[in-house]
Amino acid sequence: MNNQNKEKIGVKFGMLIGLIILLMIPMIMIEELISERSNMQKQVQQEIAKSSSAQQRLVGPFIYVEYERDIERQSTVSVIKENTFLLPEKLNIHSALDTFEKFRSIYKATLYRSNNTISGVFKTSDLHILKDQRVTSVSLVFGISDIRGIGLDSVVKVAGEDAKILPGTGVKRLKEGVHAPLESAHLFASSELSFSADIHLQGMEKLAISPLGRETRVSMTADWPHPSFVGTYLPITSNINGDEFSANWQASYFSTNMQSTFESCILRSECGDLTERTMGVALVDPVDHYLKSHRAVNYALLVILLVVASFFLLEMVRDEPIHPVQYGFVGLALAIFYLLLISLSEHLGFGLAYVISSFAATGLLGWYVSGVLKSGVMGVYYFAGLIMLYSLLYGMLGAEDYALLMGSLMCFIVLSLVMILTRKINWYGSTKPNKERDQ
Repeated sequence: MNNQNKEKIGVKFGMLIGLIILLMIPMIMIEELISERSNMQKQVQQEIAKSSSAQQRLVGPFIYVEYERDIERQSTVSVIKENTFLLPEKLNIHSALDTFEKFRSIYKATLYRSNNTISGVFKTSDLHILKDQRVTSVSLVFGISDIRGIGLDSVVKVAGEDAKILPGTGVKRLKEGVHAPLESAHLFASSELSFSADIHLQGMEKLAISPLGRETRVSMTADWPHPSFVGTYLPITSNINGDEFSANWQASYFSTNMQSTFESCILRSECGDLTERTMGVALVDPVDHYLKSHRAVNYALLVILLVVASFFLLEMVRDEPIHPVQYGFVGLALAIFYLLLISLSEHLGFGLAYVISSFAATGLLGWYVSGVLKSGVMGVYYFAGLIMLYSLLYGMLGAEDYALLMGSLMCFIVLSLVMILTRKINWYGSTKPNKERDQ
C-alpha cells in the first residue's frame, strides 16, 4: 500500500467535498433571485387584475322575490317584509374562452374573454303560494365575482322577450353582479318560465360556475393547452388537443344539495359552501420559466457532483494533477449557467434560453478541459457528455408528471456508469488496474 498516494487522494477528495459545499452558496443566492423574480411576476399579475378584472365566478341565474305579508297581533295588523328565491329547474351553460396576454415590463398575465351562453327553465309553480301576498319586486339575478369584467353586449331574455339589465343584484349576501327586473305576472302566468342570456365576461386565469340548477349541464372550450379543472366537481368528459381543450360537466340536486347550500348563504350569510361548490377551469402554465428554473436549481447539486466527479476521474485515470482552483472555475461556470438561464428566459422564453445557456456553459467547459488536459479530443468528449447531461435535464424540467421518475432513472444510470468505470481503480495505490484483484 502506498501511504503517500493514499494521503494524497484523501486530501484531494476532502478538498473537493469542501469545494462542492462552497459552490452551493452561489446556487442558494441564484435560487433566491428566482423566487424574487417569480414573486415580482405574481405582484404584477395582481396589479393587472386590480386594473382590469380578476378571477371570475358566475352564480346564477336565480329568481329573487321580495314581498310583504300582513300579520295580525292583538287586533293590530303589522306588515312584514320577506324574501325568497327560486333556483332553475334546468340550467345549461356553454362558455367559450378566448385567451390573451397583458404585459407590464417583462412580466405577463394570462386573461380571457368568455362568451357565456346560458339557458334554462324555472318551475314557477313553486312560487304560486305568493299569489296572496304583495310582491314588491321580482328579478332575475346573476352573481358575478368581479363585475368590472362584464361586457356591454350582454343580453338577457325572459319568456322570449328582452329584459333590461341593471347593475347590482339587490341581494345583500350576494352584492356583486347584475339583475333583470321582472313583472310579478311572469311568476303566475304559467307553471314554467324559460330564460336565456349571453353574458360576456373578461377575467384572469380562472372561470368557475356554481351549479344552481336542479339539473345543471356546463360545457367549456378554450384556446389553451394546459387546463387545470378546479372546483368540487370534475368534468365527466374532457378533451385536450394541441392548443385547445373542451370539457363537460353535469350535476343534479342530489349531488350538490344546492337548495340548502344556497338558502344558507342568502338567508343566513353562510356562504362558504356556495363559494366552494363550483365547476370550472384555471388557465395555468404548469411549467412556466420560473418554475422550470426552480426545478433546474433543484438538480444543481446533482450536476455539480457529476461534473466535479468526472474531473476527478479524469485526473485519476490520466494521472495528471488538476489544481483545486481549476475545479473552482469549473463549478463557477456551472453556476453561471443558471444565472444566464433565468435572465435570458425572461426575454427569450425558457426553451431558447436553455439552449443558449447550456451551449455557452458546455462550450466554455469543453474548451477549458482541452486546455487543462492538453487534449482537444478530451475537450470534445467532455463537451458531448455535458450536452447529453443538459439534454436529459431539459427533458426532466418539461415533464410535469414524470419529472421525479426521470430524475431517479438518470441518477441510477449515472451511478451505474461511474461504478463500472471505476471498479478496477486501485484507490490505495496507483491509477492502474489491480490485476491480482481481478484474478
